[in-house]
Amino acid sequence: MTPSTPPNSADTTVTADQLATTLEALRGATPLVQCITNTVVQNWTANVLLAAGAAPAMVDNPHEAGGFARVASGLLVNLGTPQDDTVAAMRAAVAAAGAAGTPWVLDPVAAGGLAWRTDLAHELVALGPTVVRGNPSEVLALAGGTGGRGVDSTDAPEAAVDAARGLTDRVRVVAVSGEVDHVLNATRLVRLSNGHPWLTKVTGVGCALGALMAAYAACTDDPLLAASAATAHLTVAADEAAAQAQGPGSFAVHLLDALELLTPDQLASRVRVS
Repeated sequence: MTPSTPPNSADTTVTADQLATTLEALRGATPLVQCITNTVVQNWTANVLLAAGAAPAMVDNPHEAGGFARVASGLLVNLGTPQDDTVAAMRAAVAAAGAAGTPWVLDPVAAGGLAWRTDLAHELVALGPTVVRGNPSEVLALAGGTGGRGVDSTDAPEAAVDAARGLTDRVRVVAVSGEVDHVLNATRLVRLSNGHPWLTKVTGVGCALGALMAAYAACTDDPLLAASAATAHLTVAADEAAAQAQGPGSFAVHLLDALELLTPDQLASRVRVS
């Protein structure tokens, strides 16, 4: 089923039913997501994609990255642990994705804190990602701010909305993660209020969310809906997982289960979207 796309107008957000329909589309398509991501989170990211209904491929060497991006459904470029070879792979994959029309997501991990990483983030933003997903400090860094404390944000999502809007001349959608997630383009803003504090206690949840956005972007021609649906899927699943867990360790296990077991109807009834 192809999800409906809302009109691109300033007074239109996305609805719970559209989020649910996009989850149904993801499960029907099983999109193949190429992940050029950091070494800390590769296994977790692959498991999140599998549980959600997508297929992961960690093709991150410069000899294969471009060729694979031409056949992948979506691409994640994550700057968590950039090395010379993986940066070459990023450039090749982004070029191939652009030529093939493959949607791609940039996660500018720790942008602002280190000069080389920040310069690379700006270079990639200039190439026009479908979605930029980051914490508030990372998004502010792309607009000239100083970044956060390593991978941790020192800013609230609301503080990054204007900076995010300023990026939309080069990026179709910016997703700012936080206690309330903000997903926006040049004219529309979606707020999603699900989730649990234990999401910040499991390494790689944000990185995996970027991969999930790439998966969803392959299933709709509205990247705002795609980024919102990925966020809703993860955070509603987090609510379910937290109700069964006793701490971050058991939460991580329950989160994978909840990502797989969450139905479109459950997503529609439990998501808090405005």
